[in-house]
Amino acid sequence: MDFKLTSEQSRLRDVARRFAQECVAPRSKGWDEAEAFPTELLLELGKLGLMGITVPCEFGGSGFDYVSAALAVEEIARYDGSLGLTVASHNALGIGHLLAAGDQRQKQRYLPDLVSGRSLSAWALTEPTYGSDSSCLGTRAIKKGDHWILNGTKMFITHGSVASVMIILASTTSEAKQRGITAFLVERGTPGLRCGEALKKMGMRASNTVGLMLEDVELPLDQQLGELNHGLTDALYVLDRGRIGIAALAVGLARGALEESLNYSRNRKQFGRSLSEFQATQFKLANMATGVEAARLLMLRAAALANEHPDTGQSFTTESAMAKLFASEMAVQVTGEAVQIHGGYGYLRDCPVERYLRDAKMLTIGEGTSEIQRMVIARQLITDDCASTNRTTHRREMGTYA
Repeated sequence: MDFKLTSEQSRLRDVARRFAQECVAPRSKGWDEAEAFPTELLLELGKLGLMGITVPCEFGGSGFDYVSAALAVEEIARYDGSLGLTVASHNALGIGHLLAAGDQRQKQRYLPDLVSGRSLSAWALTEPTYGSDSSCLGTRAIKKGDHWILNGTKMFITHGSVASVMIILASTTSEAKQRGITAFLVERGTPGLRCGEALKKMGMRASNTVGLMLEDVELPLDQQLGELNHGLTDALYVLDRGRIGIAALAVGLARGALEESLNYSRNRKQFGRSLSEFQATQFKLANMATGVEAARLLMLRAAALANEHPDTGQSFTTESAMAKLFASEMAVQVTGEAVQIHGGYGYLRDCPVERYLRDAKMLTIGEGTSEIQRMVIARQLITDDCASTNRTTHRREMGTYA
C-alpha cells in the first residue's frame, strides 16, 4: 500500500497551508469574537483554486481529486474551523450536488461564479422538526403549470444568508417519503425566500448558519436539480463525500490543538521543569498524536476510495462514515486534552485551543450525528454478513464449498 502523495496533491496542500498561515491564522480569533463571516476571503480562495477543488477545468475548477480536497480542508481548519467548514461544505455539498445531478446548462450557469469565489453555495436539507430523519420532509414542492411552488422551513443551513444559490430539498410526493424528494436550485432574492437571524452557536461562530423560510416560492421547471423524486438518493451520494470533508476538518482542528499543546508544554515551566518533561503530559501528547494520525489515515482511505468510485457512494459509504465518526469524536477528545494541558490559560478565550474545543463539538452533530454514523456502519456490516451467509448457503445447496 502506497501512502505517498502525488505531486499535485502535495502542491495543493502546500498552497492551502501557506494561505492558512499567512491569511487565516492572524485573523481567526477576531472572526470568532465578532461572529463575522469572512466574505473578504472568498475571492482569494477562488484564485487559489480552493472554491472548486474537484470541479472539472471546463467549468473553471481546479480539477483535483478528493484526497486533495481533504488535505486542503485540513490545512485551513488547522487555524480556523469556521473557514474550514466553509471550504468543506461549499465544495462537497453545494457544488457536489450540482456536479452530481445538474444538467449541462445548470453547471455552465452556476459553476463559474461558484468556483471563482464570486458567489457561494448553500445546501438545505435539515428542518426544525426533521433532523436525522431526512426522508420525512415538511417542505413541499407542488407543480403548477410551468412552475414549482415551494413552501416550508429549513434549519441549521450553512451559508444560508450569504449564499447566492441554494440547493433546497423538498417533498414532491407526499406518500413516498425518500422516493418522493426532489432538489431545487433557488437563488438569493427569489420572492418568498426569507432568511432568519444568524444563529448564536457554541462554536464555528464565524460560519454563517441560519434558518430559511419558503412561502410560495415560485421556480421555473428548469430549476429542478436532478431527476424528479431522486433528490434524497443524490443527497446521500453527496453526504458520503461531505463526511470525508468533516473528517478532514476534524483532523485539522485536532492537529492544531496538538501543535499548540506541544509548543506550550515545551515553554511552560512547572516546579522548575518544562511541562513536557512530565510523564502525565507526555502520555496525553502521545495519545493525541496517535488519534490524529489514525483519523488522517481513515480520512485518506475514504478519499482514495471516492477517487476510485466517482459515480457511486456505495463502495465507500461505510468508510466515509467510519472516518467521520472516528475523526469527529477524536477531535473532541484531543481538543479537550489540549485545554487540560494549557490549564487555566486553556480556558481563556485568548487561547486558540478554547476555540478549537468549541468548534470540534459541532463535528459530532453536523452532516449526520455520531449515532447516525454508527447506524450506517452497523447496517452495512449486517448486510454484508447476511449476504456472505446467503452466498455460503447457496454454495452448499449447490454441492460446493468453494
